[in-house]
Amino acid sequence: MPKLVMSSFEIAEWIRQLLSFGQSRSSGSIRPISRKSFLTDLGVALSGLTFASFLYGVTWGKFAFRTERIRIPIPSLPDSFDGLCIVQISDAHLGSFIGTPGPVLDALEGINRLNADLILFTGDLVNVHAEEAEPWISPFAKLSAPLGKFSIMGNHDYADYGPFEDEEREASRQRLYQIHEEMGFRLLRNEHVKIRKGNEELLLLGVENWGRGFRKSGDLKKAMEESGCENKVTILMSHDPTHWEEQVMQGKAPIELTLSGHTHGMQFGMEIPWLGVKWSPSKWRYKRWGGLYEEQGQFLHINRGFGVLGFHGRIGMPPEITVIELMKG
Repeated sequence: MPKLVMSSFEIAEWIRQLLSFGQSRSSGSIRPISRKSFLTDLGVALSGLTFASFLYGVTWGKFAFRTERIRIPIPSLPDSFDGLCIVQISDAHLGSFIGTPGPVLDALEGINRLNADLILFTGDLVNVHAEEAEPWISPFAKLSAPLGKFSIMGNHDYADYGPFEDEEREASRQRLYQIHEEMGFRLLRNEHVKIRKGNEELLLLGVENWGRGFRKSGDLKKAMEESGCENKVTILMSHDPTHWEEQVMQGKAPIELTLSGHTHGMQFGMEIPWLGVKWSPSKWRYKRWGGLYEEQGQFLHINRGFGVLGFHGRIGMPPEITVIELMKG
């Protein structure tokens, strides 16, 4: 990336020099070409800044965990759930961490200090194979919430991206189902559960991965069967936000809140809320790529991810732990 930045300025400088040479020749006063110019200096400075940014991203940026706090008003929320605290984590991609780094363990321990009522994990526990999650069973098992821990599968959890035979893929999936259980999470695979407080309840749906351009194993209709979601406040866990756009928003399904991940905010970008700045290359692939969105009273929250994938760093897009407070309003 630093070389690309420098190269772009070098090309601009060559073009400037050729234009200058052409003008000098036409006027009959040819001046020697100097490679020293403002463009060259600017290119050197910006390529150096790019290198420093990427160095930060791969050394510290991927461990700069941020706790994002949002409040979501739901008028029909039962009184018992007013102020319900949900912690959402997503896209752990545990295979991208060498060993069990201290900062990641500290971040997991910090989740318990958030005093969540519910902990929800919205997919992509691993990169390629279930064995990547083995060293992390104990740290994830220590997470606790009085109303439970629930999880779903992401597109990377099916062993689809490795050079495996069908039997190996299936064995990895079966082992990953067990690992979720050993971590203390109830894995929801196109099903629902009722979360109760006193005499009131809300509905939690969890579907397998369904994404535009990705695996489509999710079956929302099956998850909603006999759930009574038409008469209950409903939260959907679905890994890919395009599922919300295709099958939930604009009243396609009676779901008040959907929790997703998947995009990572492309692990690169810039967000300055008080200036209204929110940019990431993700916008070229996803209309909705990070944070909270609303359409006609239906909410979608996209967690920017806990881990890393591909580029093993984060620049301007820190790993996220989301604290969601539901309000009656």
